[in-house]
Amino acid sequence: MDRGTDDKSKPGAQRGPSRRTDAERNRTRILDAARTALEQDPDASMQSIAKLAGIGQGTLYRNFPNREALVLAVHRRDVHDLIDAAPRLAAGNPPLAALRRWLDELGSYGRIKHGLAGALNSSTREQLAAEGYDPVVDAMDTLLHACQQAGEVRTDVTADDLLLLVGFLWRISPDENFETRSSHLLDLVMDALRPPIT
Repeated sequence: MDRGTDDKSKPGAQRGPSRRTDAERNRTRILDAARTALEQDPDASMQSIAKLAGIGQGTLYRNFPNREALVLAVHRRDVHDLIDAAPRLAAGNPPLAALRRWLDELGSYGRIKHGLAGALNSSTREQLAAEGYDPVVDAMDTLLHACQQAGEVRTDVTADDLLLLVGFLWRISPDENFETRSSHLLDLVMDALRPPIT
């Protein structure tokens, strides 16, 4: 073998990164399509999701072997995005505005959760709720603590308290009035969080 031969010159040798990029792009398209489809119809089929994503069913099943695996991936990505939003919002907004905008993000997640919940069995829903609870509370606690440090939120409220207060977000019907109703109720929550006037 000629040691001077560059393996990169072999046919297909540089396809690796490109294939990985294509695979990541396909996965993102699938998750985006599944999120949209499941929000509209919890019973959306794998075939309809593949069609919405603009890919073949073979590509879909290579990424997600069954429907439950796909729904789990959608849910976990949404939770991850919600958690990542907390430091981003904290960095670009005053504390109280960052908290409110994060609660709006939580509201959007609550709306999607309706569709995902209908696509999962009860034991899987419990598993997801358990694994997502602590990270979500931690993200909320970071924002809440910053507001308390700034004197904009009463100090006797914990992140667990606040999560209970905004529990209505996964009870409101995800219809055309969802955003109006959730925004109004979040306004009431924000008012309730303000320190008492002495």
